[in-house]
Amino acid sequence: MMLPYCLYLTLWMLCIGQCMGQVLQFPDSYDGAVGESIVFAPDNPPPTSSAFWLIRWSFGEQPVLTSTPAETNIPPAYTDRVTVDTTTHALMLMNLTFSDAGTYELSVQTDTIYKGQTSLVVYKKVSNATLIGPGELLIERKSIAKITCEGNGDITSVQWIKDNDPLNPSVSVIFSSDNRSVSIDPVFRSDSGEYQCTLRNPVSFETKKLTLIINYGPENVLIEGPNEAGLGSLVSLYCFATSVPSASFTWKFNGTDTSVTTEKFTIEKTTLTHSGDYICTARNHVTDQNVDSQSHILEVKGGDGGGGLTTSAIVVIVIGVLVAVGGI
Repeated sequence: MMLPYCLYLTLWMLCIGQCMGQVLQFPDSYDGAVGESIVFAPDNPPPTSSAFWLIRWSFGEQPVLTSTPAETNIPPAYTDRVTVDTTTHALMLMNLTFSDAGTYELSVQTDTIYKGQTSLVVYKKVSNATLIGPGELLIERKSIAKITCEGNGDITSVQWIKDNDPLNPSVSVIFSSDNRSVSIDPVFRSDSGEYQCTLRNPVSFETKKLTLIINYGPENVLIEGPNEAGLGSLVSLYCFATSVPSASFTWKFNGTDTSVTTEKFTIEKTTLTHSGDYICTARNHVTDQNVDSQSHILEVKGGDGGGGLTTSAIVVIVIGVLVAVGGI
């Protein structure tokens, strides 16, 4: 009784290997692009020492390719679109269309039957990406900036970057429900910079960039330069302001407008008449704001500047002389 049982067990084990077959391992799915090619290749192809009798690729119930050592048959729907590697049994499918999406199965018959399957998802590649920003000039705390990312193809994700860091939502940074646009309400100077949008799907991506400039100021207007100078000296006063765009400047001397319209006020050769109060006004033509500096007092002293009479002293002396003359 033992011999027939052992023989039965041996035949049963052979049937597991031959009748049930070996499983060919594939990725769960492949991603392909319309018009391009894809290769389905098993991770564990049958050993090359096993001569194949039949290779059969199918798409659902539809045959794609059947190959024997004698011939290869390809249905008309796949003519000039498929090839097979008889060593690895990998199938190349070319000129993909959306109708190619679905499940593919490979069956290889040698002295053992090998089977495996995978699936294909077909995408239209991303193209014509554009990043559209506001058309008007942006002013800090007054303007709203909206940036929209557009493109063609099957877009599965949208990524936003500002100055090489992810752009995250905040109280003033608001993303649309489809993540295609960003609104900044209101804008601040910190919102200036380079914005980057990437439209992506598993087979392609496109990136576009846009620079935002937030205009503000002028602020922190001040004059730098000497407060004292000797007669005949060359004196330069400089006006500085924090402003985007750069501010333009005008100057007043003792409350009277001058013809100087640059950041630098130059006195080539000082006289006592140059003593007094200097003020510069910074103007931003975009924000339409004017801001005055604090007054800068310049005192021109007689001689080498080491003890000459000041303007006020001279005025007192002149008045005294006039009074004396009147008395005489």
